[in-house]
Amino acid sequence: MNFAAYSLAGLGLGLMMCTGLAACQLAADTSSPLAISAPPAGLATETTRAHNAAVAERLPLGNTADFEDAARGLLAQIEADAILDDDGNIVWPIKAYDAITGDSPATVNPSLWRQAQLVSKHGLYEVVDGLYQVRGYDISVMSVIRGQTGWIIVDPLLSRETAAASLALVKQTLGERPVTGIIYTHSHGDHFGGVRGVIDEADAKARNVPILAPHGFTESAVAENLLAGGQMTRRAALMFGTNLPVGPSHHVSVGLGPALSQGKVGLIQPTEEIAGSGVQRTIDGITFEFMDANNTEAPAEFMFYLPHLRALCTAEVAQATFHNALTPRGAKIRDVLKWSQVIDEALVTYGDRSEVVFASHHWPTWGSDNIRQFLREQRDIYRYAHDQVLRRANAGDTIIEVAEDLPEPAMSAKGFETRGYYGTLNHNAKAVYQSYFGWWDGVPANFVLHPPVARAIRFVDAVGGQQAALAVGIEAFEAGDYRWASEVFNNVVFADPAFVPGREWLAAAYEQMGFQAESGTWRDYFLSGAQELRMGPPKLATVNVGNRDFLSAVPTRDLFDLMAARFNPVKLSREPFVAQFLFTDTNETISLQVGPSTAFPRAGPSAGDPAVTLAIKRTAFDDLVLQVRALPQILAAGEASLSGDPTALAAWFAALDPPTPNFNVVEP
Repeated sequence: MNFAAYSLAGLGLGLMMCTGLAACQLAADTSSPLAISAPPAGLATETTRAHNAAVAERLPLGNTADFEDAARGLLAQIEADAILDDDGNIVWPIKAYDAITGDSPATVNPSLWRQAQLVSKHGLYEVVDGLYQVRGYDISVMSVIRGQTGWIIVDPLLSRETAAASLALVKQTLGERPVTGIIYTHSHGDHFGGVRGVIDEADAKARNVPILAPHGFTESAVAENLLAGGQMTRRAALMFGTNLPVGPSHHVSVGLGPALSQGKVGLIQPTEEIAGSGVQRTIDGITFEFMDANNTEAPAEFMFYLPHLRALCTAEVAQATFHNALTPRGAKIRDVLKWSQVIDEALVTYGDRSEVVFASHHWPTWGSDNIRQFLREQRDIYRYAHDQVLRRANAGDTIIEVAEDLPEPAMSAKGFETRGYYGTLNHNAKAVYQSYFGWWDGVPANFVLHPPVARAIRFVDAVGGQQAALAVGIEAFEAGDYRWASEVFNNVVFADPAFVPGREWLAAAYEQMGFQAESGTWRDYFLSGAQELRMGPPKLATVNVGNRDFLSAVPTRDLFDLMAARFNPVKLSREPFVAQFLFTDTNETISLQVGPSTAFPRAGPSAGDPAVTLAIKRTAFDDLVLQVRALPQILAAGEASLSGDPTALAAWFAALDPPTPNFNVVEP
């Protein structure tokens, strides 16, 4: 539809008698197409320019102290233009972020542009003698500790390829040494997914290389990356802007780091999961003192202290941004009260003993006074969000009202390390409210709302039809009220996704909201939403944990829990039965009770006679799950045997919904 050729005169005589589009929406001739010009695309409106200019005026953007810290200790950089996978595909575009320099463009919030410049600095850095970091080649940071005989790797990034390239840079610069220890600080994929790029699993077992993680790590990593992986992966594509090009009108940073790498994600199970605070372990002659931080930024997380270096690793509990209490990709709500208490414990225990603090993202902080201030402000931003939300909620404010009116704390107005480059005060306030009171705001009308499409159709009808609703949204857009414009246009799109002007105007509203956002994740989500409205959903999944490198480390019972979450009772074609699985290479048995509502897995043999028993190697079963080999092939190869009724097994497989990674999010 060529809506650029329309003119406002096409709205009819009723519009000429009104003072604004909203006021005359019912007077307009809604039976004929709305005559409008095309919305702006890729350009900042005057409202956005003014908004971003006001941010630049308000904040001390000229303060260069953190730029000096981010550049300190640079030893070497990867000289290639990009890190590639085995097939030559780009996993990390090293040179893509070089253009993020100079003054902020009108299409980027200047505070976010500043953060993007900081996190795009890349290379191998010396933190202190014996402690190094590789930064700028993934969303996270890989820290490297020199042991007596080898390198101890802390958080081996998200992808095998970026981790391997980072370790190669370390060895080229500092010397060839074996990897003698692995530390996973927490259960998020960008802190363990690249492990197979720094060590081979068989080699690790042969040399008894310790792989340490916080207690509950394996369970949490599986739950977040597999059980809820479909929804999280889809929304992560929007949150991290993985389908956006890098540039001033598109992706510039996620605030926590430049972006997600696009390589292969793997996992090697820990050799030990550490519980409690004050626990000490010695790895390759280096003493680590661990501090429990579970249920703060991640369900399973620890920090650690290195006495010989007077260095504190705060993992992802404290870094140079306000983090997420509820991430836009979706996850369990994080306990910001405990979060603040854990940081305070670190301040009390290690604040006076530390000469440097380093984390799983961003750059270190040096000097006792700076460290104490850093930890105090990190503690206080989470405590502020917690206490002020409860104060307001207990006085009667709803979830939206609390988030809308919560003022920025003084520490964030004068500095940058507690600003919302990743999480935001608005989003985190809602998370705190939800953690105590649930998703509902207590208003009866909001208790059982119609689904989005049904509400959208009713909204469009209520304002006088599609053309009238579009007019309301355009009036809001032209007034610079992009929030209301996007709400109106979203109803237009959900009522009729094929209506091109609705899609284009909603995309334009999202784009301006993205251009104004200080949070990298908010920017990416809005701009990715705009892109999908214009171009459709992405054809391919983004970060994929559905591969052998990851699946082989998943405990068998957890793997069956994943399958149970794909079980569709409507597809079950027979009466309930029990299937039994004997894993010949791991000596495990799983009994699966398949009924009219659930497919419930239980560790151990079946209490009665199973309808069918499949004896199979776990490696071959992984092939079944990944759909790289069919069961007849595995049986023919002698890697499995089947007894009982094979149609029962076929009925279970047939009742499993296939993964659908690229379902609609931005439109119905």
